[in-house]
Amino acid sequence: MSSQPYWIARKGSALQGTLAIPGDKSVSHRSVMFAALADGVSHIDGFLEGEDTRATAHIFEQMGVRFETPSSSQRIVHGVGVDGLKAPPGELDCGNAGTGMRLLAGLLAAQPFDTTLVGDASLSKRPMRRVTGPLAQMGARIDTQDDGTPPLHIHGGQVLHGIDYELPVASAQVKSAVLLAGLYAQGETSVVEPHPTRDYTERMLRAFGVEIDFEPGKARLRGGQRLRATDIAVPADFSSSAFFIVAASVIPGSQVRLRSVGLNPRRTGLLAALRLMGADITEENHAEHGGEQVADLVVRHAQLKGVEIPEALVPDMIDEFPALFVAAAAAEGQTVVRGAAELRVKESDRLAAMATGLRDLGLRVDETEDGATIFGGPLGSGTIESHGDHRISMAFAIAGQLSTGEVRINDVANVATSFPGFDTLAVDAGFGLSVRA
Repeated sequence: MSSQPYWIARKGSALQGTLAIPGDKSVSHRSVMFAALADGVSHIDGFLEGEDTRATAHIFEQMGVRFETPSSSQRIVHGVGVDGLKAPPGELDCGNAGTGMRLLAGLLAAQPFDTTLVGDASLSKRPMRRVTGPLAQMGARIDTQDDGTPPLHIHGGQVLHGIDYELPVASAQVKSAVLLAGLYAQGETSVVEPHPTRDYTERMLRAFGVEIDFEPGKARLRGGQRLRATDIAVPADFSSSAFFIVAASVIPGSQVRLRSVGLNPRRTGLLAALRLMGADITEENHAEHGGEQVADLVVRHAQLKGVEIPEALVPDMIDEFPALFVAAAAAEGQTVVRGAAELRVKESDRLAAMATGLRDLGLRVDETEDGATIFGGPLGSGTIESHGDHRISMAFAIAGQLSTGEVRINDVANVATSFPGFDTLAVDAGFGLSVRA
């Protein structure tokens, strides 16, 4: 018997009800970082109480920033200003958070003190040269392992200068790291992407009073600016919502409402893809929170049809592909994914993990270097290796609802990094899901 927690997923009931999804992970990371660097006191409401985001907050506590927690999902941050961080007493542990590590690399490259960023076993295998390369062009000194993986040893006291950087591969994390270094750099820093990515950093910097010019695929700011404390309402996380959007779409009889979901246009490619497949998803109660668009999503079951996913949607749904693969499994016909090689360097090789898992449940999946063709059909029982990847675990929890038997999903502890309480919320909504150890 494994000592690691695992799930047993089996057919439950139709999903019903109004669901409150935890706060957006990307917005939560940035809200803590920018509030810490701001002049004054900021209030954050809807903060994701996940391991990754708490790790980021703890890192800033180690550098002299004071936090108050009046209640769960709330933070009061006493900012120290862009020049007020203090040398930490030891290594800074980012946990499983690639977002945290990459953004912090840009931010810490300009500090007067040395720092070392470490992570868990999964994060320690993830490539960092795509961040350390452009930062080195700005004058940063960051040492990695020989293969470019963490830990990151960041040398303080470097003078940074602005650059005009063209990303070889679209990445919101790399863009954000360069822009944060640019806050401290001499002159202007600009970033151009081959495809537009999420603009959370740009929107939130503007909310904190930074003058920044941006449009899809481009951003520019000048160094030497200060941040002004502000209050942030964190929307419900779209990537976490994705699992319930797909589940309600594929489980017969389902109808759910997801409240105040963040609908950043660079994040919602999955909605467009599912609608192409015939999903029944409507948006109600549109609003704006801290520069971010939000709305309630009402999702009803619909018979999906296989399609070729337009490559233009891929950058806007890169974290949602595990859930999409399950939608494709439930669809009539074939679903083709191309241009998604980035999935091979996430918390796991998500293309391989999803293709292998669906095959183990009896489906035909033809894997390619940058995608796959998924042939929809019935799912049987089996054992799934999640490779410690939270999104793989949650995707196969949905697959279990479509299975003719039981699906065992191993190594699910990391779900707490992005979606604490997923299993409880899922069971309350109608999933057949139990936690074992």
